[in-house]
Amino acid sequence: MTSVLFLCTGNSCRSQMAEAIVNHDCRGEWQAFSAGTLPSGTVNPVALQVLCEIGIEHQGRSKSIQEYYGQVFDHVITVCSDAEANCPIWLGHGKKVHIGFRDPARFTGSEEEVLNEFRVIRDQIRKEIIDYLNSVEE
Repeated sequence: MTSVLFLCTGNSCRSQMAEAIVNHDCRGEWQAFSAGTLPSGTVNPVALQVLCEIGIEHQGRSKSIQEYYGQVFDHVITVCSDAEANCPIWLGHGKKVHIGFRDPARFTGSEEEVLNEFRVIRDQIRKEIIDYLNSVEE
């Protein structure tokens, strides 16, 4: 099975959604993990809510990249520009690529507007990440 690590700053929204989506949509082919360069310590509840809307029950937790120190991943995908700039050198064993997304947790608006922003980002992650993984030749 091919491994992929999604890296973000807080490991609260985007990387969590990417991990959950890949483990759901690509199980048996890909195994996804996620971490943060500066983990927030929590998974954003709205990220979990919008995953549930598409039938994905995610039991993730916000993790530090240090938890994976020394592990080799086939692919490392940064999903925010800060993580792209601060990706530790030891991750150089796998192919590193940046596929960035807006941070839905920074969006301001009504409860419904925030929920819609999370849905937009979830759907973008699902399309762009799955398209990328499908294009990879192992």
